[in-house]
Amino acid sequence: MTSGIFAMYAFDKLWNVSRFIYYGLLGLQHRGQETAGICLYRDGKLSWLKGRGFVDVVFNERTIGKISGYAGIGCVSSLEEDSSKYIPPVIKVFDGKAGIVMDGAILNMSEIRKKYRVKTTSQELALLNIFARKLKGNDPMYALVETLEEIQGVYSLAMLLESGELLVARDPYGLRPLCIGGLGFDLGTVSSETCALEVTGNSYSRMISPGEVTQINLYSIDVERPFKRSPKHCIFEFVYLARLDSVIENIPVYKIRLRIGRYLANENPVDADIVLGVPQTALSYAVGYSMETGIPYGIGFVSTGRVTRSAIRPTEIERIIGVQLKLNPIREAITGKRVVVIDDSVVRGTTLKNIVYMLRRKGAKEVHVRIGSPHIIAQCPFGATIPTEDQLIARWNTEEEIAKIIGADSFAYLSLESTIKAVGIPKEKLCYGCFTEKYPRIEKPMSAS
Repeated sequence: MTSGIFAMYAFDKLWNVSRFIYYGLLGLQHRGQETAGICLYRDGKLSWLKGRGFVDVVFNERTIGKISGYAGIGCVSSLEEDSSKYIPPVIKVFDGKAGIVMDGAILNMSEIRKKYRVKTTSQELALLNIFARKLKGNDPMYALVETLEEIQGVYSLAMLLESGELLVARDPYGLRPLCIGGLGFDLGTVSSETCALEVTGNSYSRMISPGEVTQINLYSIDVERPFKRSPKHCIFEFVYLARLDSVIENIPVYKIRLRIGRYLANENPVDADIVLGVPQTALSYAVGYSMETGIPYGIGFVSTGRVTRSAIRPTEIERIIGVQLKLNPIREAITGKRVVVIDDSVVRGTTLKNIVYMLRRKGAKEVHVRIGSPHIIAQCPFGATIPTEDQLIARWNTEEEIAKIIGADSFAYLSLESTIKAVGIPKEKLCYGCFTEKYPRIEKPMSAS
């Protein structure tokens, strides 16, 4: 499941970081809409609050005031329909309590269950079980390093201990993003994306390196890089998952998506009167497409209520309703016009079929669909929320067939080569398995020495 994590440590016990984390999670809401949770530390104790729903549903003025701490972690996540009962932050009781939030996937769960006699289905709880054993008589940072040596997987994670330490780690492949920043000299902050740093008034310092482990307490920030780096950054972060105003691997997402729009225009031109982007991710694609072709860019849709990501809603009826609420076409912008609609990706085709239908109902003369990424033909084994392969429309249909299914006059994807070129990271340092069904080989971490 896709998640967004946010952690903060104040170097003065007078601070209460609960509202900072709340607003940080609001800034990461696009990464997970099914659950939200916060765990805080103060005076040798952990307190937590979590539940199902959007951030501002789980927390309000009354509930957020019930917990307080000068250090904390938080998470938003996209639980699957058959998900377990564990809502992050997951809390583990051993010699002292610990809470954990994680974005990613552990691939050797069966090995861990057998070796450590762990029965849980929760990846976070399994990791905490190993950590509890490694911690005995050990420094927390090195206990985490020894724990991660047992993990075959990809992750960005944060752990909060009842002893007062905040531990942060990113896997050696760097598939899931993680960055660090701060608020003056008073606060150290960690986030899945830079956008959440900015909305909470923090400044961005740097991306946490693949294979890096960091420990923060009242007195210091200690950084270790014990594992050999082998970057395989997730290309879907740049295409869809990340927010437009974020910087991922020191590259502004906005610039990448403008380039994608330009490349899409060059590869798949069409005669049209107006270019529309599907809110929110594809708006910058449409701007780039318009800039390259000279076809006017228009505002074609109005949202009703909360903006959601229909592709990661857990049930079909929620996805359909999500589309209807998110995208109401403006009749005056499209009636009698040849419309080219740009979207970031197509998964099931539910959203696009509804969009094409609504545009025609509002009087569009022609509807041409262009996608700012290659076809998605495979699930992600590394934690990105992508449906099972039997639900992926591109796995079973050509571009011409998809055009007929969704009712469009034409339909075309951006090539993988142009997508990689737009991202600007060498091909060998990217994971694009959802487009090719060829994934990087993920092993247990190797020592950097």
